[in-house]
Amino acid sequence: MFNIVLYEPEIPPNTGNIIRLCSNSNCKLHLVKPLGFELSEKTLRRAGLDYIKHELFVIYENYSDFLSKNKNINLFGISTKGKNYYHSVSFKPDDFFMFGPETRGLPDAIRNQIEPNHLLRVPMAENSRSINLANTVSIILYEAWRQNNFLGSI
Repeated sequence: MFNIVLYEPEIPPNTGNIIRLCSNSNCKLHLVKPLGFELSEKTLRRAGLDYIKHELFVIYENYSDFLSKNKNINLFGISTKGKNYYHSVSFKPDDFFMFGPETRGLPDAIRNQIEPNHLLRVPMAENSRSINLANTVSIILYEAWRQNNFLGSI
C-alpha cells in the first residue's frame, strides 16, 4: 500500500511504534541509515515486536542508496517547513512519505530535492516546535488511507 520512509531515525521507541503501525496498515517501511540505534531481533523482541516479519521493512545504507533503489516514485516530504497542509493533497497507493530525524527534521539538501507542492506539513499551534514522529506518521498515513477508502482494511 503506502511507503513510510524514516531518514536517519534516532529514537528506538518511535521506530518501534512506526513498525507496528506499518504492520497493522499493510505499509512498507524504509529505514535510511545511519540509524540512531541498533535494529536487531533482540531489540525488536524487547519492543514487543517479535511478530514482525523482516520483509515489512527495507534498510538503506544512505539516501543515495534509497534513491537508486526507488526510481520514479511519488515522494512526499513531511516537514515543519512545508507550505502545504497534508490534507490538501490527493494520495494514491504506493506513494512514499519521508520523515526526518526527530531532533532535526528533513535536511535542506533533501527538502530541496522534493517538489515544492509535495513538501507537506501538519498544522500546529503557533510557537510549537514539532509533533512526535510516530504521531506524525500516523496522521499522514491515516489521511492517505482514508482518501483511498481504507483499501485492504477489515
